[in-house]
Amino acid sequence: MSRTAEITRQTRETHVTVALDLDGGDVHAATDVPFFDHMLEQLGRHGRLGLSVRADGDTEIDAHHTVEDTGIALGQALGQALGDKAGIERFGDATVPIDEALARVAVDCSGRPYLVCDAHWPVPMIGHGYESHLTPHFLEALVANARLTLHVTLERAANGHHAHEAVFKALAVALRRAVAVTGAGVPSTKGVL
Repeated sequence: MSRTAEITRQTRETHVTVALDLDGGDVHAATDVPFFDHMLEQLGRHGRLGLSVRADGDTEIDAHHTVEDTGIALGQALGQALGDKAGIERFGDATVPIDEALARVAVDCSGRPYLVCDAHWPVPMIGHGYESHLTPHFLEALVANARLTLHVTLERAANGHHAHEAVFKALAVALRRAVAVTGAGVPSTKGVL
């Protein structure tokens, strides 16, 4: 059973290609938003995913369109790679510390998109061009297109980099657990997700 997908999204603002393998592989991100690339690489490595993201966007304006469209494409790839979701664990959660920062994430591959993001970012901007509000915006796009229920809580953080990295790593581990094949059949009393 192949659990892979490749999605290309082209708009007037961006051109994004995402290749995803739920069962592992190389990880590479090149979006012209260096901090976002770093976060996507954390998602791939700690999620034990094969993940390749290439994006060309209007980053001379800001990173918003690139981050949003990457979330859309990655969400579509995740949904496609999961297929009918037969045999997956379905639920996953993780608590991840990065020095003083602590993030908790819970995911349900439910087929029902819903995001709760309880995070107060310690700084408004990370590095060159990554505004803190882009992380929840990325999560919104991911959730809507992968049709996940996702709860994200940033318990504490004093360092902006640590805050976002804890969230992305917790998402990676929770997602890895949720998409793991641990049984047979669709994990729902309805028989479909």
